[in-house]
Amino acid sequence: KSSQHLKRVFSGILASRPRCCAAREGSRGRTVGTHLLASTLSTHTLVMALSLSVAALGFNAPLPAAVASRSAVRMAFEGEINPGPQGVYDPLGLVADGDQEKFDRLRYVELKHGRICMLAILGHVVTSAGVRLPGELSFGLPFASVPTGIKALSVVPAAGLAQIFAFVGFLELFVMKDVEGTGEFPGDFRNGFIDFGWDNFTEEEKASKRGIELNNGRAAQMGILALMVHEMLDNNPYIINDLLGAPVPFNVGL
Repeated sequence: KSSQHLKRVFSGILASRPRCCAAREGSRGRTVGTHLLASTLSTHTLVMALSLSVAALGFNAPLPAAVASRSAVRMAFEGEINPGPQGVYDPLGLVADGDQEKFDRLRYVELKHGRICMLAILGHVVTSAGVRLPGELSFGLPFASVPTGIKALSVVPAAGLAQIFAFVGFLELFVMKDVEGTGEFPGDFRNGFIDFGWDNFTEEEKASKRGIELNNGRAAQMGILALMVHEMLDNNPYIINDLLGAPVPFNVGL
């Protein structure tokens, strides 16, 4: 059908092509000018016809697979919390098959990583401001002598690092999870114990707060990564403060 359409277009162009005849014009100069004008008009006609033909064929073409896939993902998870105008953002196609179980698992992991990174950002900012616990971390090592950021790993004793990993493992296995299986959504770790008035919120308020947590967690993941990278580059993680004329004396004397 497409080839027949193009054949009809080209046939019409050739049939309507002006005939430039030297005998009819009466002089060679007028013949050349008329020939150039006719050629120009024919070229413009050809370009316009081809443009219209391609546009007409484009309306009959199916949607690209990528566009159809994105639309299917949005429809499959349009009831989920997806802050931002783009809705479900899945550039790698991890949930392109519409698998709800996989989506819930990825959302669970995203929320957990976001919460950890928000705590990491808070700890980084507080300790960079010079706030420390009283006493000693270990014998002969006061908390005030422990630097901020990645450098702290070179100061904390091996036994202290082992305690940190053991505590994190305990939280992961027994606390920070839906122990009772009664969570309303992925990442709901209340377990009938911590509530803070959540059940008193309307559905709109719950959706808003979940969206805020999701966005803040995403920002914190990028933020803590940037702090670590700039610390390793030039020991100046708070580079924005530096650019604004308010540098942060990071780990000075530690």
